[in-house]
Amino acid sequence: MWQDLKAARWLWMSLLIFGVTRLGVGLMAYLGAPLILDAPDTLYHLRPPDNTILDVLGSRWDTGFYISIAEEGYKYEGVPLPSVAFFPLLPLLIRAGMAFGLDSLVAGVLISNLALLLATLFFYRLVQMEWGDKIADRAIWYFLIFPTSLFGSAIYSEALFLLCSIGALYFARRGFWESAGLLGFFAALSRFLGVLVAPLLLVEWWLQRQKPQAQRPPLWAMLTSVFVPLGTGAYMLYLWRVFGDPLAFTHASAAWGRTASSPWAMIGDLLTRPVQGWGAALAGGAIHLDNWMDFLFVLAFLVMGLILCAQKRWSEGVFVTVGALVPLFSGLLMSQRRYMWVLFPAFVLLARLGTHTWVDRLLTVLFLVGLALFTILFANGYWVA
Repeated sequence: MWQDLKAARWLWMSLLIFGVTRLGVGLMAYLGAPLILDAPDTLYHLRPPDNTILDVLGSRWDTGFYISIAEEGYKYEGVPLPSVAFFPLLPLLIRAGMAFGLDSLVAGVLISNLALLLATLFFYRLVQMEWGDKIADRAIWYFLIFPTSLFGSAIYSEALFLLCSIGALYFARRGFWESAGLLGFFAALSRFLGVLVAPLLLVEWWLQRQKPQAQRPPLWAMLTSVFVPLGTGAYMLYLWRVFGDPLAFTHASAAWGRTASSPWAMIGDLLTRPVQGWGAALAGGAIHLDNWMDFLFVLAFLVMGLILCAQKRWSEGVFVTVGALVPLFSGLLMSQRRYMWVLFPAFVLLARLGTHTWVDRLLTVLFLVGLALFTILFANGYWVA
């Protein structure tokens, strides 16, 4: 019995770390939520329930759009914030849960947390195959205590994207390319940047083709990367048939200020010296710290992506580097720290660096403090990411 349990470390360690971290998020949400005095007026479609945990995880900011899409369908014209900006995989699964009699908020929270748990299991196995138990332990620990990992338990698309992208790489490395392509398709159906799984699989295929003949994937496996953007194409086809605009999701994003632009203008605005000087502006709270925080998160992940490339971890490095660069061309720094969390290969690099005790302790403290702070702020209706 003990030997069997020891051999299944990937299962019980994943369950343990997932349970501890999600309990911590729930506790911070529960204790932090009563701090709010008045619910602010918002254009977001929120439906606060009586349950505090459901309220925090299912009735804050973008969660309202996923619920309204599941309950009422997509809206494009005649609304200030068109819901077509949100991809359909999560609303479709919530709708399926509703068909089985679940409340939409309950269904959404259950789906996100189940997806995050499965993503954690796949991630552990993925890391364990190459780096062993200790690195895998540390990788999922950093992954689940990252400051914006709270969104993996809320009704956001991050958990589903992580499940699909991690699962795609896991199955590709196990030689199950059909499964990898299918998960890549669903990744692209979960969010716009799901198409990043295409270069991830293509470069992974190319790397495996350099191996000895007996270990090489077949030529047709290269086509799995082509299958990925069909998820985006399926959503575009739906938008074209219903609204007459296959690019409605990009046009709708402009309502949030997301329009394709050079990152230099955005960075230039960030670095523009305040009239009163940097010191006085910082002391007087006149600097937009949110933008600086997002920028530093992007910079950190961009550096990690380049390090992975320098280490010839090409599939992982391309995924992290491109994933950090693309949002910089959106014209908006807002939410970048949340977008960085899904670039999962970076946490393997951190886990390898975490073999140094001081690095491990520093990351653990910083991440836990950030997660607690962001969860409490999010519970109180403040914008976090």
